[in-house]
Amino acid sequence: MSTQGMTRPTQLQDVAAIVVGASAGGIHAMMQICKDLPTNYPLPIIVTLHMQDMRDSRLAALFQHHLRLRVKDAEDKESIRPGILYFAVPGYHLSIERERVFSFSCEPPLHFSRPSIDILMESAVDAYGANLMGILMTGANQDGAAGLLAIKQAGGICVVQDPAEAEIDYMPKSALALQTPDLILTLAEINALLISLGDHHVH
Repeated sequence: MSTQGMTRPTQLQDVAAIVVGASAGGIHAMMQICKDLPTNYPLPIIVTLHMQDMRDSRLAALFQHHLRLRVKDAEDKESIRPGILYFAVPGYHLSIERERVFSFSCEPPLHFSRPSIDILMESAVDAYGANLMGILMTGANQDGAAGLLAIKQAGGICVVQDPAEAEIDYMPKSALALQTPDLILTLAEINALLISLGDHHVH
């Protein structure tokens, strides 16, 4: 575990939302970091996971089968609530408005991807500012690196999966090329961090 800029407990209790990005190898990585999170988890977790050639994603159903946390696809104009793992749906960019509601758009793909991790993370900064945690994991392109940097610049907490563990290390290495994140962690350590994060909030 890297302790560069190690997060203080007072920072953990200020986190209001978690945004996560991954592509190749991301399903396994997401399963690992979300296992054992309780049904009453006090924060929303919002995920953009690049899926190759999946127009009708069944990610929510797949994850709901394995997790206690409630899982669903994000919906346009839906208010964000705690205790839910939201997935961006294929074919639309997912943004978060300042009022903390989701917004879909059909702008061109970014880094060959729609939904884009960068667009999710950068819009989440507008909604949550410093009260945001961003996590970037395994993946085969640089989507998410700029978004994670935006979270860092806003004073949020940035976490990157250890590239040595990542199934595809290009995405985490792209993030590390732009910044020194608060934490560089294995999947097991990210899972422990998320559990700790929940414990720092009053249920």
